[in-house]
Amino acid sequence: MLLAGKKALVTGSSRGIGRATALAFAREGADVVVHYRRQPELARTVAAEIRAMGRDALVIRAEWESSEEIDRLFNEIEERWQGLDIFMANAAASTFKPIMDLKPYHVQRTYRMLVENFILSAQRAVPLMEGREGRIITVTGHGSQFTLPRYGNIGSAKGAVESLTRYLAAELGHRHITVNGIAPGVVTTDSEEFYMGEKLEEFHRVCVQATPLERIGTPEEVADAAVFLASPLARFVTGQIIAVDGGLALTSGPFQETFGSF
Repeated sequence: MLLAGKKALVTGSSRGIGRATALAFAREGADVVVHYRRQPELARTVAAEIRAMGRDALVIRAEWESSEEIDRLFNEIEERWQGLDIFMANAAASTFKPIMDLKPYHVQRTYRMLVENFILSAQRAVPLMEGREGRIITVTGHGSQFTLPRYGNIGSAKGAVESLTRYLAAELGHRHITVNGIAPGVVTTDSEEFYMGEKLEEFHRVCVQATPLERIGTPEEVADAAVFLASPLARFVTGQIIAVDGGLALTSGPFQETFGSF
């Protein structure tokens, strides 16, 4: 098992990419913190699947916009496990509007969760990784490098996360902690459904046409990349953003065909 005996935290792990990654980490031998915000029943289901594999699972609710709740979560991890090997910053939320229509609270919420509190959570995670060759993994996306309609708020925040990924990799190398990011392409999740709404089917059609591998990705395929980055196989990889997109970034995708104008 690639992650035997490791302790992992995956934020937003009750559904989507976070859920798939939590289960993938457990299959490779890790104990996992299942973090959620609003759906305890889904988090408990993920934890039950992890325990059925013979691994430990901590179910912890925390609002990722709140520094106090983030501190509480890390305090609980320290109390229960006394350390942490893997931290995957997956949780995200945003408002999908043109930049000219954004209100200050839309921007503040997104940047607080993705940027400000990523820094805070890294500051809390790193001391728990001392002497453990820790791994920090961020999740960004296609919209951090390419412009997508109504995506400027979260896309720019994820661009900042990519920059922070590189800076942290440089700063934490001497502590034997690697920091890398994953940039998923179009992946089937409920977040994607929320973003696209009634245009989802048409969106998938044009994305399949624009993707060299000619299909939409799955959360499990993103999770496989996370397992690699968390494992000893990636021990000499740091500061990298790995696209898991079937080659979509090679073409950038004809998104305006689906959305119309920005």
